[in-house]
Formats: sequence, structure tokens, C-alpha cells
Amino acid sequence: MVKKPSVFAVVFGLIGAMCPWTVVGPAEAACGSVTCFVVVGSQQQVPQAGLLTFNTIYNYTPMRLLDGTNGVIPAIDQAGRRLILDHHQEVRTITQTVNFDLNYGITERLGVQVTIPYLWRTHKHIDGLGEAGANGEGELVPFKDNGIGDMIITAKYNVLPTLRSVVVAGFGVQVPTGSTSARDAAGELMESPTQLGRGNVGLIGSLYQTYELIPRRLNQFFYGSYRHTFRNNDGYQFGDEYNLSLGANGVPLEKTPWLVLMGQFHWRYLVHDNISASLERSATPADTPNFPGETIVIDPAISNRRVPNTGSTYFAFSPGFQVSLDGLIDSPLTKWTSVYFYSQIPIMRDSNNGLAQGVSYIFGVTRSFQLTKAGS
Repeated sequence: MVKKPSVFAVVFGLIGAMCPWTVVGPAEAACGSVTCFVVVGSQQQVPQAGLLTFNTIYNYTPMRLLDGTNGVIPAIDQAGRRLILDHHQEVRTITQTVNFDLNYGITERLGVQVTIPYLWRTHKHIDGLGEAGANGEGELVPFKDNGIGDMIITAKYNVLPTLRSVVVAGFGVQVPTGSTSARDAAGELMESPTQLGRGNVGLIGSLYQTYELIPRRLNQFFYGSYRHTFRNNDGYQFGDEYNLSLGANGVPLEKTPWLVLMGQFHWRYLVHDNISASLERSATPADTPNFPGETIVIDPAISNRRVPNTGSTYFAFSPGFQVSLDGLIDSPLTKWTSVYFYSQIPIMRDSNNGLAQGVSYIFGVTRSFQLTKAGS
């Protein structure tokens, strides 16, 4: 007979879901877009042998300009291998993601996780500064796309299992299953950072730790990850990504063990992106009589160049709660089922004059199934 998990077993299974939020969304860049990331659980831990945990997680992440920034950024012309300075002015980006996450325990210490994201993305910017319009003001061009993003396959090993603590090391591969060929409303190829996929393989290393401070009432956790993505066929390479999270989960009342309150801090650092391209700039009034007009070539050589206005630093606080439905309703439908909600509130953001992540929201449902009995 399969033993029904305690509330803290459910909590421990829910405090490690950092991985899909830290690596699925593209890095901030020209026409940048990101996804929110929080530690919500059941991904980072290694489930007991034969246990399959399925997560469905919805993520709403808006991006806007910060006060004191103008959003003027370079254009990336992958087809022509051109980097054009001061050619765009950002308006907004909204990314909605549903992650379908499968987490399976092969043994008591070894597990595998498969994450498949589906994304809806809308973006607006003013294109052709110094080139389009009667006064070089450019033209408003919207983007929109939806579809499957880059899938992630992660192997995890429970390095130090004890009754009150867990340390899990993970190694993941981000498979380029997302589209890289979407076009904007003007028929032009959308820039790499706005595409649903990155276009090449990414490698992800992670470390997750948790410790039960007060048995069945309070635990702390730490999560760190690093991602490196290789250059794609369009000559674009996303900058490396570093993530750190620290937080705690607790049951506030003994009479309501099915309710868990959660709070966590997140820090993310994105290195500048890189593109293999020539270098140009938009025309300015100083270029009259060729303003508005064609872009000005600075260096025609195709070489690896850092993309200005990419790379960012982000620090946020995320309060949330989780409800164990089988603690409220005893039925086959709610067995081993939990729901959770988070809001991620930015504290500090540096987006290099580009769009910055605003207040984001996450809602998720977790359901576990015992496919095989332990030891069978």
C-alpha cells in the first residue's frame, strides 16, 4: 500500500521548482523578453522511486521601460548579419508561459525531469529610427507569436539525503525545439531574443538545498543555477545566466496543515549577448541632408560583437501560498494534488536602457502518481 504523504512531504516536493522559470525564457536583449522565475517545488527534488509528479504552471510576465530610460536600442538583422545602433525604441513585451513539467524518480536518489514550455508573446517597438517617417521618427511595428519553446531535460541526484535536509545536484540540456523563424507584422524576421526558441543547445547546472528548521512547520531553501547557450545558426549567442534564490516555507497554524505560506528572494544576472555581424548606426539630424535616410556603416567586417543594451541585473521578492487539496477534500480526484500562487515584485532592476521585468504572476497545479512501488 502506498503511504499518503504528509503536508511537509508535499511542501518539500514543492519548494524546488526553480529550473523551469530560470531557463525557459529568453534573456533580456534587443526586443528582449524574459519569464518570471520562482522556487515553487516538485521539480528540483528527486521523487521517491516510481513516483511521477506532473506540474502545470502558468506564468504572466510583463516588461516595460523604467523611469529615466528612453528604450532606444540596437536592431539585430540576423539575415543580413548587421548590428544597427540606435535603430529601435522599445514599447512593451508581454510573455505568457504554460510549463508542462514531468518529474520522475528512477531510484530513491536519482531522478529525471522533462519540461516543455508553451509560450504566447506580444511585443511592440518603434522601428527604423532615423530612417522611416517624414522626420525619422520610425514606425510602430508589433510582433506576436505563440508555440512550443525550448524543451529542457534534467538529470538530478540527491547528494546528501537525511531526515531533515536534502542536497540535489542537477545537470540539464536545453533542446532547441522552439521556433526561430517567426516574422513581425511588416514581414521581417523577428530578432533572436524575441523568438520562442534560442536556436541552439544550452547547458544548465544547478544546486538545490533545503533544511527543515522546525519539524512539519518551517523549512528554508537555497537554489542556484548557471546556463550557457551556444551560438545559433544566425550568428547570435545569448549571454550566460546566473540565478540565486533564498527563501522559507511555513505552516502558519496547526489547525490548517494544508496551507503553506512562502516567501523568497531572487537574484538574476545576465551577461551581454553576442552577435557575429557588421556594425552600423541609424542616421541622426547631424547627418543632414541624408536624414532621414539609410543607416551609416561604421565597420563592414563580420565579427563577434557584444550587443549593447543586453545583459541585466534583477533582484525581486516573491510572496505566495500553497494549498494541499487532499488535506481539504478526501477524494481520488484531489489525492496528492496541490495548487499554488506567487507574485514576483521587483526590488532592483538594471536593464541597460531596455525593457525591464515588471510585477509578474505565477499559478500552478501539481499532481503526483505512484507508477511503481518502491523496491519493485
